[in-house]
Amino acid sequence: MTIPSLKLGEFHIYWLNGGHFRLDGGTMFGAVPKVLWEKKCIADKKNTIPMCNDVLLVKTPDHNILIDTGIGNKLSDKLLSIFQVTKEWSLITELAEVGLTRADIDLVLLTHCDFDHAGGIVMQSQNKEELSFPNAVHYIQQKEWEDVERPNRRAQSTYWPENFSLLKKKGKLQIISGDREVISGIKLIHTGGHTRGHQMVELCSNGETAVHLGDLYPTHAHTNPLWIMAYDNFPLEVIDRKEEYFNYYQKLDSWFTFYHDHTVKACKLDEQGLVNFSNNDSLIAP
Repeated sequence: MTIPSLKLGEFHIYWLNGGHFRLDGGTMFGAVPKVLWEKKCIADKKNTIPMCNDVLLVKTPDHNILIDTGIGNKLSDKLLSIFQVTKEWSLITELAEVGLTRADIDLVLLTHCDFDHAGGIVMQSQNKEELSFPNAVHYIQQKEWEDVERPNRRAQSTYWPENFSLLKKKGKLQIISGDREVISGIKLIHTGGHTRGHQMVELCSNGETAVHLGDLYPTHAHTNPLWIMAYDNFPLEVIDRKEEYFNYYQKLDSWFTFYHDHTVKACKLDEQGLVNFSNNDSLIAP
């Protein structure tokens, strides 16, 4: 199997399988009429659309970094059915395909703590739970961690304690407040919007830039700043942040990378803010 990848200066970015599932199309596009969004994402008879959870591996000359962790391997049969999981988590296997083990991961950068992004922090192994990446420091925003520890009624359905129980115990949790450059060329930026503590990741190497907006920009079909998800907790913030970031990073000729897109792994935006595939043929799934 060929793992999608992108070279960015001295960095190499790989998209690894964090599990595939299906979600309601209307929920993914909020108030946007189906007659519009279905031109970009075809729904099945149950109105669901295919979704990926693509964990991004960033290999730098000195570090191995993951952005989010996928759904993990702890879902019960009932949850596998509820979320219509069509391809189970195989992150560890795909790490091996690029020559790495669990122990080789230095940093895990969590955009936020919904189960589909944080489910792979802790894995089931030989009938016990353990950190999937035992040597990695896991970066989470302060506001996000506050909501993990004291979730509101809405967050309780997606911030699952079993995904975080070992982080503090093993001393692998790094809580930050606001923006932080974690290593040279890789910066976390607090965005809010989707959740209070949602953060994005900026990657810069040798004059090239890529940005991972997490669930602010879940698929290439969400390029219009007004096309937001019903899952977004603070929708007006999402719109404002998308307008700001699309404008800023388009001027840098930046790559925009995706976590949930079933067909497109990365793209650039043109001057009108529309998806530009001209340099992206190798990153579009057949």
